[in-house]
Amino acid sequence: METTLAAPRRTLARDRIAVFAVFVSFGLVLGTWAAHLPSVKAAVGASSSSMGAILLILGVGAVLGMQVTGYAVDRYGSGPVAAVGAVAMSLAVVPPLVLTTWLTVAVAALMLGFAVGISEVGMNAAAVEVERDYQRPIMASFHGMFSIGNVIGALVGAAAFALDIGVTATAVVVAALSLGLAAAATPTLSRRRSGASSSSSDNDTVDDTVSGRAPRQRWRLILLGTLAFLLLLTEGSAMDWSSLHAQQHLGGTSSAGALALACFVSAMTVGRFTVDRVAERVGPVVVLRGGSILAMAGLAVVVLSPALALTCTGWVLLGLGLSGCVPQVFTATGNLQGASAKDLSRVVGAGYLAVLAGPAVVGWLADIVGLNNAFVLPIVAMAICLGAANVLAAPKRTPV
Repeated sequence: METTLAAPRRTLARDRIAVFAVFVSFGLVLGTWAAHLPSVKAAVGASSSSMGAILLILGVGAVLGMQVTGYAVDRYGSGPVAAVGAVAMSLAVVPPLVLTTWLTVAVAALMLGFAVGISEVGMNAAAVEVERDYQRPIMASFHGMFSIGNVIGALVGAAAFALDIGVTATAVVVAALSLGLAAAATPTLSRRRSGASSSSSDNDTVDDTVSGRAPRQRWRLILLGTLAFLLLLTEGSAMDWSSLHAQQHLGGTSSAGALALACFVSAMTVGRFTVDRVAERVGPVVVLRGGSILAMAGLAVVVLSPALALTCTGWVLLGLGLSGCVPQVFTATGNLQGASAKDLSRVVGAGYLAVLAGPAVVGWLADIVGLNNAFVLPIVAMAICLGAANVLAAPKRTPV
């Protein structure tokens, strides 16, 4: 009996580690991209609104990738799709960092965004399936591994700036590291092809037995997607503009900008490795409410602070507040009765529309009212999340 139980445990551990590797690779690529945005801006001679347009194009690519991936996960399974996305991101991160004209960077950003969309849906679908197999909350730990990748990317960027290492060399090293993680995870992920089909059959059962509740479930999915949008709008704004904010608003160096980003993603990492236990005790609604309040306080500190040290404190508060919110939304989606891979892809896709809208709008607002004042937008977004936290409450089920 012990041998029979040990094998599944080893299999679950391998699956979890493989998905961990994809999340780390994802965070490493995006952390590197975010840390080097000021360098990209300087290389192409772009204004804040022009950089916002590049981020908009990246968001368009991500949304397109997500649309394709929703069907791919149902057909081929989450594991192979997550592996393909990780490899694609590893290869796509170099061009937008090393090209020197706005048009070529925009095209490269579109390609990177498409790879982001594939990887985002694939790895979150795989994480939901592994969490179901574990039969206990572990979703935030996957996002914690993403944050670890972010921290590594931000710190690599800060070290490269401090040591005067070129952007091209840094991009190639990061791509190699990310590709190595993807290669190590691919054999395990390729064997994980189940999940989508079983979810689809669950959906058929639900439609046949509780079809009267279908409209309620559709509205719940829309509300969960809205929450994901607002939360990722705030997170994306911090990821894409915290470094530039430290340089433009406070007159800091490139290293100071990378440090501001590192403070935010480090706080996200700490929070995500602890929030599963907190959510188990107090529930997802309290996690979202408390996180929204803490995030608004952190953004207020960032906007009002005259010094880098205090600003970094604000980024830490924002990171801690946001850390548990998105995982709760994805877990709630995965735990909907009869939820399929397409349902998760829709919520993830709706959330990552914020990648398209949020940072781009912040860039446009920055040209009008200044980058510091533009952070009022994510403050409003978090206030809405605070008011809508009850969406995460488990719906009451009536006997069939």
